[in-house]
Amino acid sequence: MKIIVLVKEVPDTYGDRKLSLETGLADRAASDAVLDEIGERSIEVALSFADKNPDTEVVLLSMAPESAAGSIRKGLAMGASSAVQVVDERLSGADVGLTAKVLAAAIERTGFDLVIAGNQSTDGSAGVVPAMVAELLGVPQLTGLAAVEITDAGVSGSRATDDGVAQVSAGLPAVISITEALPDARFPNFKGIMAAKKKPFEVLSLDDLGVTVDEAGVPHEIMTAVSEKPPRGAGVKITDEGDAGVQLAEFLISNRLA
Repeated sequence: MKIIVLVKEVPDTYGDRKLSLETGLADRAASDAVLDEIGERSIEVALSFADKNPDTEVVLLSMAPESAAGSIRKGLAMGASSAVQVVDERLSGADVGLTAKVLAAAIERTGFDLVIAGNQSTDGSAGVVPAMVAELLGVPQLTGLAAVEITDAGVSGSRATDDGVAQVSAGLPAVISITEALPDARFPNFKGIMAAKKKPFEVLSLDDLGVTVDEAGVPHEIMTAVSEKPPRGAGVKITDEGDAGVQLAEFLISNRLA
C-alpha cells in the first residue's frame, strides 16, 4: 500500500506570529519554522500501519519553499520512505483552492492508495484542504477523525458530531484527515536521522505537475489592507456608586457588545 501524508512547515506556535505589512502574508522570519504538529500525528498514523505491514510505502508531500526541506526531512527521520516537495516561486501566497489543486496534481503523479492529512494547519487553520483534495481526486473523504483503522481494502474511523460520535468508513483509494485526538508522533532516533539523508527526496515545480503559469497566477483572493494589531489599552474601570449597572450597560452598548 502507498500512503501519502500531507505535511506543512509552519511558524512555531511558541514564537511571534506576524503578517508582513507589505504583502499581507505571514512573516515566516518572525519565528522559528517547524513541522506542523498535526502533520506529525498524521505521519504517526501512517507509520503505525507500516510497522505492522512491511510492504507499506509512506510518502511525505509538501507544497513549501525550498527552505522547508529540513522540516520535511524530520518526517523521513521518523520513518517515512520518501518525500516529495513542490517548490515554485509562483505559489507564494497561494490560497486553499490553488494549494489543493497543486497537491492533488502531485498526488496523482506520485500514485496513492490513501492520503492522510491533519484536519487543519496551525497557521492558516482553514480546515478545508483535505476535502478539496479529495474532491479533485474524485475519491471518498473521511475528515476530522478522532480514531482511525486502516486495512488493505479500506479505512474507517470515528468523528465527533453535535449529536454524538459518528462511525464512518470508505473503500480505497480515499483521503482522510485526523484530529489531535490521535497519538503523539514518535521522536526520530539517531539511526533514523542518518538514514533520512539517503532517502529519496523529489523536488517538483508547477511545470513538472502540468499546472500552467496562467492557472497559478490567477488571484483567487485579494488582500485589500493589513495593519499591526493596536496595543491593548488600559481598559475602563467602573466604580459602583449606585449606578454601576447603568455604566456597564452604556459601555456594552457603546462598544456594540450588547
